Amino acid sequence: MSAHPRLSMNVGTIKHAGFDESLRVLVDAGYRSVGLWREPIAEVGLAAAARRFHDSGLRLSTLCRQGFFTMAEGPARRASIDENRRAIEETAVLAESGAVGSRAVLVLVAGGLPEGSTDLIGARDRVADALGELAPEASAAGVTLAIEPLHPMYASDRAVVSTLRQALDLAAPFAPQTVGVAVDTFHLWWDPEVLPQIARAGREGRIATYQVCDWRTPLAADVLLSRHYPGEGVVDFAGLTAAVEAAGYTGDVEVELFNADIWASPHAEVAARTSASFAAAVAPHLAAAAAPAA
Repeated sequence: MSAHPRLSMNVGTIKHAGFDESLRVLVDAGYRSVGLWREPIAEVGLAAAARRFHDSGLRLSTLCRQGFFTMAEGPARRASIDENRRAIEETAVLAESGAVGSRAVLVLVAGGLPEGSTDLIGARDRVADALGELAPEASAAGVTLAIEPLHPMYASDRAVVSTLRQALDLAAPFAPQTVGVAVDTFHLWWDPEVLPQIARAGREGRIATYQVCDWRTPLAADVLLSRHYPGEGVVDFAGLTAAVEAAGYTGDVEVELFNADIWASPHAEVAARTSASFAAAVAPHLAAAAAPAA
């Protein structure tokens, strides 16, 4: 059985699968696209990962993730910037290795408040500074940096960028093919400005990836692990997906699920259930069913 041609699974959904197993699971389940994570790639090495990815026949929707550059200038910040440079290189190599339609998109999570700091504005300013430093290198590599705003409950420890407006404002000084945004339903469903900001992102050509999963309460004790299959919660996939489509986005739609119960399930079962939930909750609202072109 084939998955929807625009469906991509982020391998964080099957967190405990190794690099090769994750590719095999998705190919066996009829997927055509995948969002990769850097840690499994590091375990096998970039060159080997690129070869194996090429052989899988899958295309790349995104590489997750880097960013985390809100700290003040010093050795830790320099190390973070250097890590982002490596991630840009990895994204370019993997996109080149992937099937036709692969996108060289590196997802950026800004980072939270530095330990002991309450300077939220200063932390966001340092995100802007980091983008200014990295954008020329991303442009030279043909990579789009996708700023991902996270739900405000993560502002202290994970991402000081909480709204799509904030992400778009940070991206504004740069060419849209170099700095864009990630539209993630889990993080943005609540935002009263989300629809006009999606429209703005479309006008500016900045939607680098569209990620879907559901929100359901009560949240898990670890709120990071509170994502659910599309259709199991309160997210308006019809409205959000229609808005993203109307904004001109034609790329893969990535399902990314962090959930302890899902991680404990058989990987093939997760792949099948992800495909089925996407077909029911998201696919009916996609304007185009064809796989994205190169």
